[in-house]
Amino acid sequence: MPSRYPRLDREKARTLSIAGRTHKVKVEDLAQLGTASFLDGLPAQLKAVDWKEFCGSLAAAFRQRLPVIAMLGAHVIKVGCGPVLIDWVRRGYLTAVAFNGATAIHDAELAMWGATSEDVEEGLADGSFGMVEETPRLFAAAAERAEREDLGLGEALGAELEERKAPHAGASLAAACHEHRVPLTVHVALGTDTIHQHHLIDGARLGAASLTDFRVLAAAVAKLVPGSVVLNLGSAVILPEVFLKVLTLARNLGHECKGLISADFSMIPQYRPAVNVVGRPTRTGGGKGYSFTGHHELLLPLLHRCVEECLGRALI
Repeated sequence: MPSRYPRLDREKARTLSIAGRTHKVKVEDLAQLGTASFLDGLPAQLKAVDWKEFCGSLAAAFRQRLPVIAMLGAHVIKVGCGPVLIDWVRRGYLTAVAFNGATAIHDAELAMWGATSEDVEEGLADGSFGMVEETPRLFAAAAERAEREDLGLGEALGAELEERKAPHAGASLAAACHEHRVPLTVHVALGTDTIHQHHLIDGARLGAASLTDFRVLAAAVAKLVPGSVVLNLGSAVILPEVFLKVLTLARNLGHECKGLISADFSMIPQYRPAVNVVGRPTRTGGGKGYSFTGHHELLLPLLHRCVEECLGRALI
C-alpha cells in the first residue's frame, strides 16, 4: 500500500557551487600544533578568538598603566589562584581589588594559619561548621580597627595582618594589597559568612566598614578610562551587584567611565555577571565585554601565562 503522505521532489532543488558559498571555517583557521606561541596556535574560532583578543586588551591596559580592577569570589582563593593576582598587585598592574566576605575569610586564614576551607557537610552534621575561634576574632578586631581609625574593612584587615606579622603573608592577596597600597575592599552580606555565627562579630561595625569600602571601590571605579579592564573572577551575585551600583554612583557624579573592557570568569554561566559586568556597563558606554566559562584553577593560570606572552611581544 503506497504512503498517504506527499513528498517534495528533490530533483527540482536548486544547487550552487561551493566556490561561491560563504564559509565560517577555513584551513588557515585551524589549530596549529608545535607553535612557539600558545596564542598563535589557537584556532581562529569562537572563544579562542575572544581569548586572544581579551588577553591582548588586558596586556595593553597593564602596559599603559590604565586602571584595572579585579573582583574575586571565594572559590578563586580556595583553588589556589591567589598568586596570579598577587603577582599583578606587586607589579603595579591592579589598581583596586574587591572581595566578598568569604573571599576575605579564606585569604586571611591562609595568611595567618597557612590553611583554609573545611568539609562543610561533615561540620554541618554536628554543628561545628564555621565554628572556629580564631577567624571571627581576627575579623572582629579588623571591624573595631575600622571604626576606630575610620578605615574600610579591607584596609583594616590588611593592617591587622601586618601588625600580627602573618606567618604566610606572602600567600595573601589582602597582605599584598596593604603592602603595595592597592585599595582592597570587602563587601559583606550579613548572615552569609561563617564568622557571623560568632558572638564577637558586631553587625553594625562590620556593615559600616563594608559600606566605607563601597565608597572606596566607587572612587576606584570613577578613575576608569577607555581601555580600562574590570575582571569578575568567580563572584556570582555579590560583586556584580556591587559593581553595578558603584558604577552608577560614579557616573551620577560626572565620571564617564566609558570604553571599558570587562570579563567574567565563571565555572558555570551566571545571570548577574553576564548582565552587570559583561553586558550593561559596556552597552551603556562603549567598550566590550567577554565571558569565559571553566574551572578557575585552569583558566586563571592560563590567563596569566597568555598575558605574559602578550607583554613579552611588546618588548620585541
